[in-house]
Amino acid sequence: MIVPGSSSQLLAAALADGTGRPLATATYDRFPDGERLAAVPDFDGGEATVVATTDSDEAWVELLQLQDAVREAGAGRVTTVIPYMGYARQDESFLDGQPVSARAVARAVSTGTDRVVLVNPHEPTVADFYDVPVETVDAASVLADPLGGDLTDPLFLAPDEGAIGIAETVRDAYGRGGTDHFEKRRDRETGEIEVSPSDASVAGRDVVVVDDIVATGSTMSESVDVLVEREAGRVVAACVHPMLAENAVTKLRAAGVDRIVGTDTIERGCSVVSVAPVLAETLDAAGALPEER
Repeated sequence: MIVPGSSSQLLAAALADGTGRPLATATYDRFPDGERLAAVPDFDGGEATVVATTDSDEAWVELLQLQDAVREAGAGRVTTVIPYMGYARQDESFLDGQPVSARAVARAVSTGTDRVVLVNPHEPTVADFYDVPVETVDAASVLADPLGGDLTDPLFLAPDEGAIGIAETVRDAYGRGGTDHFEKRRDRETGEIEVSPSDASVAGRDVVVVDDIVATGSTMSESVDVLVEREAGRVVAACVHPMLAENAVTKLRAAGVDRIVGTDTIERGCSVVSVAPVLAETLDAAGALPEER
């Protein structure tokens, strides 16, 4: 049984189609005092797969409730798929007295599941915080398909050298093009930060700026400004997790982005491709789950 969180209904439905598993009709209510109540119907069978992106604090609470609800409904084994793991950027305490928030939420989730599947967590090391087996899925390759085959001498750019792998993954899936990453340099006289591709020329080339997540769009829009100044062709913003908070879309379009391509790990208007096929392969290949605790 596939059980969707309220923010992952389209992905859960696609995953149910891809795996041949039934889709539960969960309900999501709220009491007058603001407390949430997520519930699932009783179902036959001992296994449940909860699919719930955690793009808000409310989504975390809902996930914990769904995990508990499927146990109450009769599930002996639970897999939790977290398409987008919020708090993954808080993988360490920045100041004395501050929490390791990723660890706190991971431990909470671990109490109600037998296995966790994460999609491109911002910091891969957060997988170590869970107290149950964790599988990490790289879904970046699905971003290649909606780009279309008509890109001119494409260049796939990562936001920094550490993220070059995701640009290479999308380039390899696309089948042609170069890769590069942005570098930040501080002007010694003015103190201003200059953002630019490290090596590759962009003039006349279609450029795909690739990242795992676009949150506020500020960093990516600064990068796009440089590409436009250097007379790049079309500029496409591609990301696995299209958070796109506040006015991120406006920032990107104003900077010169031709279009934004994202997956359905966070369901937005630009979620034009699904990670369901990659997740289906992972779930089907996992084999038997541990026995009920």
